[in-house]
Amino acid sequence: MRILVIDDNMALVANLLDHFERRGHVLDAAPDGEIGLQLVASHEYDLVVLDWMLPRREGPEILRMLREDMGSTVPVIMLTARAELVDKIAGFRAGADDYLTKPFALGELEARIEAIVQRTRGRAQPARLRVDSLVYDLQTLVIERAGRVVTLYPLCRRILEVLMRASPAAVPRERLEEALWGDRPPPKDALRAHMYALRRNVDAPGEPKLVHTLPRIGYRIGPAEDVDPHGP
Repeated sequence: MRILVIDDNMALVANLLDHFERRGHVLDAAPDGEIGLQLVASHEYDLVVLDWMLPRREGPEILRMLREDMGSTVPVIMLTARAELVDKIAGFRAGADDYLTKPFALGELEARIEAIVQRTRGRAQPARLRVDSLVYDLQTLVIERAGRVVTLYPLCRRILEVLMRASPAAVPRERLEEALWGDRPPPKDALRAHMYALRRNVDAPGEPKLVHTLPRIGYRIGPAEDVDPHGP
């Protein structure tokens, strides 16, 4: 499994890294919410372990952004010292799949992670996004257009997912930048470069264009005849 731990307690993170990596898993760590959001946007994880009290953005806000703004379905376990029932309810309502309070046993956390990942992988109908001839299987990460496999690196896959979930509506540039980089301003023209790579791979020579730029608005994915040049 590949697991992301978002927690600013470096001693705890070190213990988790040691425990899970000795069992053959790969762990990434983020010391604050912004870095955590960026990692989820640019990598594929089987599960996220999320603290509540974090610098810059707290756990429930990160969960809301993952579920609502980014459309991410990655399983999330909240791992926090906040043990009141009202906190647990808030965590689940924000989108957590499980909630474990500190102090905790590593064995229990491991068992909960395995149960959630097994349940997620065992879904009978994997999520699939479809726009015209373009299909994105969110379970296998396979992207096809009219039977042709489309190969994209993680940031482009993230952009494609946001655009396909919003289709036929346009997605403002600011929303895409937030999905990829949080509230940290991206390098100049970074989004434009990623959009160029996305368009080059999705729209092969001779195929009708699906990826569209709407000046002063943002980007959109869908058949050309559905594009309103004046915006949505």
